[in-house]
Amino acid sequence: MKDNHLGWKGRFLWLAVFAAAMGFLEGIVVIYLRELYYPDGFEFPLKLMSADLVTAEWIREIATLVMLATVGIITGRNGLQRLFYALFAFGVWDIFYYVALNLLTGWPETLLTWDLLFLIPVSWLGPVLAPVINSLTMILMALLFIGRQEKGYYVRPGVSDWVLIFGGALVILYTYLIDYSRLLFESGALKAKGSPEAGERFIAMITTYIPEHYRWKLFVLGEVLIIAATINVMIRSRKYSKDETVK
Repeated sequence: MKDNHLGWKGRFLWLAVFAAAMGFLEGIVVIYLRELYYPDGFEFPLKLMSADLVTAEWIREIATLVMLATVGIITGRNGLQRLFYALFAFGVWDIFYYVALNLLTGWPETLLTWDLLFLIPVSWLGPVLAPVINSLTMILMALLFIGRQEKGYYVRPGVSDWVLIFGGALVILYTYLIDYSRLLFESGALKAKGSPEAGERFIAMITTYIPEHYRWKLFVLGEVLIIAATINVMIRSRKYSKDETVK
């Protein structure tokens, strides 16, 4: 009987097809939202959404992450593969989300155009180029780690590697969250002082804030930490002996 089991290259191919389709679906949903709130084209400052719509957006974002994680779990043959197949799917999905928006609406005009990236737990802000670089990094790591493992190499990040990876991810996350976190902090400080206008001031800050300065140096530092860990893992990888298997 012919074996119909996909090889690792086939798994990457069909996972990419699925993630690209998800990216287009996500882009089309966002087009509908922008027609409601930004009929003249998306730009900062942001407009306030209703509490119900924000809740719906949170659920949609969580559902998207669950879907991407699920296909990674289904596709991978061990813990490392499941994680990085999921990250591969996330990277492809994110890139094709922007491809879809650009093809269908002409936005973003450039890779340096600012975007509202995520809403959980607060708004993430950054130029489009930043998440695209993150996505390419995740795709590259998945291809290197899983491809190396499937070719018969022992690939296992150590504690120091995970510290570098998560440390770099946290530094990059800081660059996305700092703008709106600062607005929340300033609003909280007003409330702590008993200012009766704290809520109105916070709304005014959100609806007038236009991001201009992105912390590229910190972003590059985060990427360097992640890439350093990736290189270290690849250097330390070794061929399996005859009595070892990929587990």
